Amino acid sequence: MNPRHERFAQELAAGKSAAEAHRIAGYKPNRGNASHLQSNQSIQNRVAELLQERENIHSQATAKAVEATALTKEWVITKLIENATRAMQAEAHRGEDGECEYSYNGAVANRALELLGKELGMFIDRKEIGSPGEFERMTDEELLEEVRRQAAELLGPNITNMH
Repeated sequence: MNPRHERFAQELAAGKSAAEAHRIAGYKPNRGNASHLQSNQSIQNRVAELLQERENIHSQATAKAVEATALTKEWVITKLIENATRAMQAEAHRGEDGECEYSYNGAVANRALELLGKELGMFIDRKEIGSPGEFERMTDEELLEEVRRQAAELLGPNITNMH
């Protein structure tokens, strides 16, 4: 790969648009040429390689930080339980003057409980598909066809034999 192609790939991996990366790499501004170069398989492979390298470095740094701070799943869960308990006044905590203080904070308690519930797999993330009311105007046959289409999109064409 020539030096300008390498620079172009690096700029794409850094999040620049094709036109901007093309210009930074030393080419005359031309969106068509930038787009064409971006679709080059060796450029795409290099961008993927650069992104993977960045991800590996990030993962290693995260692993080192976790190790250095002794951060574990058990510690996080324990702290979430402590936060929920304190926020719900179930357990006193000492103020600056040494006196026990109780302070209800429902938002903190709910957030801690939500995170604990997600960790334990107690909640299912749901999302609405389509515009509000979009499916109300459909017939049963149209709804079934839409379900088949979306299932095939998610699971592949072998799902089309749904009844």
